[in-house]
Amino acid sequence: MTRPTDTGAEVCHRYEAVNVQLDEKFCDTGEGITLCYEEFGSREDPTALLVMGLGTQMIGWHEDFCAELVDRGFHVVRFDNRDNGLSTHLDFKPPSLVQLGTRRFGPEQYGVEDMSDDAARLVERLELGPVHVIGASMGGMIAQSLTARRPDLISSLTSIMSNSGHFWKGMPALSAYRLFLKAAPSEREAFADQIVSLYELVGSQGPLQDLDGVRLRAQRGFDRNHDPRGVGRQLGAILKSGNRSQQLRSISRPTTVIHGTVDKLVLPSGGTETARLIPGSELIRIENMGHDLPRGAWDRICDAIATNARRGAESLGEGPSPAPPASTAEPATGLA
Repeated sequence: MTRPTDTGAEVCHRYEAVNVQLDEKFCDTGEGITLCYEEFGSREDPTALLVMGLGTQMIGWHEDFCAELVDRGFHVVRFDNRDNGLSTHLDFKPPSLVQLGTRRFGPEQYGVEDMSDDAARLVERLELGPVHVIGASMGGMIAQSLTARRPDLISSLTSIMSNSGHFWKGMPALSAYRLFLKAAPSEREAFADQIVSLYELVGSQGPLQDLDGVRLRAQRGFDRNHDPRGVGRQLGAILKSGNRSQQLRSISRPTTVIHGTVDKLVLPSGGTETARLIPGSELIRIENMGHDLPRGAWDRICDAIATNARRGAESLGEGPSPAPPASTAEPATGLA
């Protein structure tokens, strides 16, 4: 195993051109894992724990998105999962295509449950709980597992563009496989080009599409840490964990499931199945949203998080609750 050596100051220096200032910290969560994290807002407020997806660093939760949640009364914590960003990168060989296809892995391969244990230990070490956990894509899987296995640490769950691990529901569209499984270039601009091409296909469409923003995030991520081998190990974690339907049925915390109607990386059936399995959950479909977090949908997403968090706080008799949603306009999407 290797521990990252970059400091927050060094990263900030690299990002001066795009005016991004990071205040990164490190937490030893045990089991050989150190997580890089960042906080926004006051610890006096309830914590929103943001969990990002496959191969995506914590900066995938845009600083302005975090600020939107702070404005709604949250203390926000985002972090790099293991094998990503500045958190610990393991040193075993990523699973082969044969292993991924057969779902037969070596004993060193971790699963989504292990990644949820990382998050649980982060909450415990930082004395944050109970938290409102919000996960995107693979981060949604981690958040689901965390809520099912450690409900004592969770007030509410928001699962975004994720699935239940069902073999047929929420799988990528066939057209996405050729780009999704393509080897990552080792050169910065070629890498950014590939990510833009992927999100032209699987990302948001119409007025929500922002390919310039996608390119900038890809460039930032490449500069901060570029480790395709870590992505392979994370993909192995998803497939090793398989169908988590039984786990989802055990979730008792208030849950909101959010999914875009044009998501081609995790098809909308993934969100529908997730909401079907989690008792009492609410499904919100956002028109023209794909497999990303477009700025044009932030108000709707943050309002949904805040509303669900209030339900969670009330169910546990906590206080204070997050502020009411900033937007009072009727959402353009249906609820199911």
